[in-house]
Amino acid sequence: METPSFPSNLPMLPPPEPRKTKRISAVIMVVLLLVGLVAGGLIGYAVSYSAFNSKLNGVENQLAGHTENNTFNTYPNATYILGTNVSLSALYAQVKSSVVVIQDVVVSQEFFVGEVISEQQGSGFVTAVNNQLVIVTNNHVVEGATNISVTFSNGASYPGTVIGSDPLADLAVLTITPMPSGLTPLTLVSSDSLQVGQPVVAVGSPYGLQGTLTTGVISALGRTLSETLSDESPGPTIPDTIQTSTPINPGNSGGPLLTYAGEVVGITTAAVSSSQGLGFAIPSDTIIRELPSIVTTGSYNEHPTIDTQGTDMNLQIAQAMNVNVTYGYLVQSVSTQNGLKGGTEQVSIFGQSVVVGGDIIIAINGATITNTDSLLTYLEENALPGQTLNFTVIRDGKTQIVPVTIGKLS
Repeated sequence: METPSFPSNLPMLPPPEPRKTKRISAVIMVVLLLVGLVAGGLIGYAVSYSAFNSKLNGVENQLAGHTENNTFNTYPNATYILGTNVSLSALYAQVKSSVVVIQDVVVSQEFFVGEVISEQQGSGFVTAVNNQLVIVTNNHVVEGATNISVTFSNGASYPGTVIGSDPLADLAVLTITPMPSGLTPLTLVSSDSLQVGQPVVAVGSPYGLQGTLTTGVISALGRTLSETLSDESPGPTIPDTIQTSTPINPGNSGGPLLTYAGEVVGITTAAVSSSQGLGFAIPSDTIIRELPSIVTTGSYNEHPTIDTQGTDMNLQIAQAMNVNVTYGYLVQSVSTQNGLKGGTEQVSIFGQSVVVGGDIIIAINGATITNTDSLLTYLEENALPGQTLNFTVIRDGKTQIVPVTIGKLS
């Protein structure tokens, strides 16, 4: 068998090249992909940063335009924006010379062999009434007191004299004769625009520590405060007070509650026994309303009342009365004939005796009344003795408008 042979004159093919081209192409594509990812990330970051920086500049410009004079501003969503240059140190320096320490002595007990004398101390502040400088404090700081001394931040002390008071609002006014020169009165502004969450500052002398500043926020408004006197006996019930997280301790009583602009929106009181983390203040609207009368006549006697005993409505009382209203103020008894109707039947609810069948007050002159606090707050802010107001009540299961004559609290 013959072996096949090939022509000797056929051209020889070159050996195949290695596959470098495909490997190089793959590497180039990977590199381009990485470069693209990095470039895309940098471009995205630059765009995002530019947008964020633009918004930030807008916010800063807004703050700069709205927070001059270290004040706070109310926006539609009720967010409070504080100026970037707010300084509590500067605020303290601004008001400290107008805040005083008040010290006096009272007869705490009397025995057949003599009297027991005790010392008490509180705070106060200088303000102006009809261009007359006076010192405002709590009534319980000076009630029944003798040897009253007023000490300023520079250490100077003067004998003080009570020129008027209102125990029902726990207010008292002092004077010094002659009044030291160079005093700067603190400005009272309306407390009507206060909102829960608003920052406030209290300056006073808790436990005798003169010139103490504490901060907090408005915790609640329209509280009814039942005070306890120094001898642990019940004091007056004060409607329409401010609750604050600012620490208020014995010795703070009578000091100012201030906004970050240094304006007085209340006078602090620490006459609530066993309270922890709760501070209370008499609102500035009460002070503004009463000061002219206290300074001029020595008293204020225009507190309104509807001369009733009552309680807050709730689901259980509503079920006992077979009504659908679970809010409002239930009139249990009326001491004067003023248009309101008291209860007719006594029932036990959770072990407590409640007189049902009387009027349920749910509005006054169109303003909703939800409970005792809102009733007393409305009366204190809007009513005067002798006026007749339209009360919306649930009587015998029906809604009625009843004219009610406002009495005078004594």
